[in-house]
Parts: sequence; C-alpha cells; structure tokens
Amino acid sequence: MDHLWTPWRMTYLTQGSAGDGECVFCAKLKSTDDAANHILYRGETCFITLNLFPYNNGHLMVVPNRHIAALEELDAAEISELMQATQLALRVLKTAFNPQGFNIGINQGQVAGAGIAAHLHQHVVPRWGGDTNFASVISETRVIPEWIDQTYARLHTVWADLFPQA
Repeated sequence: MDHLWTPWRMTYLTQGSAGDGECVFCAKLKSTDDAANHILYRGETCFITLNLFPYNNGHLMVVPNRHIAALEELDAAEISELMQATQLALRVLKTAFNPQGFNIGINQGQVAGAGIAAHLHQHVVPRWGGDTNFASVISETRVIPEWIDQTYARLHTVWADLFPQA
C-alpha cells in the first residue's frame, strides 16, 4: 500500500485556530505580513486570502474583517464588499488558472461543514473537468499540484496587473 503524507494538515485537524486560541482569520487580519498570511486583498470590510487547506489549487476565501459567525449579521456595506471581492477573486483566478468553473459558497455553522464556524467566510474554488480523483474518495486526501507560496506569488502578480490601485 502506498502512503500519501500530508503532515502540514495536523495543525488544522488538532487546533482549528491560530494555535493560541485566536481565530486564524483575526490573526491574519492583525498581521502586516500579507505574503506570509497569503492575503491578496484588504478592503474596507473584507479581505481575500488563500485557503491553507484547499479543495483545489487557487482556493480563495473572502472573509469579513469583523469577527461574526452568520451571514445575516453582516451589514449592507459588508454584504456589498463580500460580493464585490468575490467578483475580484473570480477575475484573478480566471486570468491565473483559466478554470472551467467555480464553486462559490458559505458553510455556515460547524454541522454545515464550516471548519472555522466562529468567523464567517465565503469559499471561491476554481474547478476543471476531471479535477477530482480517487485520492479524495478513497483516502480523504486532496492532491494539490502547486505549493501554496507558489500559488500566492502567481495570484499576487495577476492581482497587481489587474488591479494596480487595490
């Protein structure tokens, strides 16, 4: 039997936080090192970051700056920017990866699949025909073809080209 090792996932599986009990999204937002935190965009009310445990290469998350758990808690400005930032994410991903489609969604609450249920976030996942394979089904493991830092560098470059003022 072959083994596919994913030791970087242990922190996620055992902690689900920044390590000190602080929300990972709030910790990212407080930091000024966007490259280390894989933050592509900081808006007035939301930011965009790469998912450290992606479903697919280029998996982004649009996250409200405010630490809230439910979509209905967002005010009008936050709702508006959440969707505008999602549009920006789609444009960047289309340019960088040329996906054939996207999954866009929110898992609200732990029973709905939210890994970080206390801080609302919207997933933007690029998709290609045949991008699912046996590893996800049989071993509950995702095969991601590019290191996250390489994905960040690619997306950061495209972002700067498409939105130089952002």
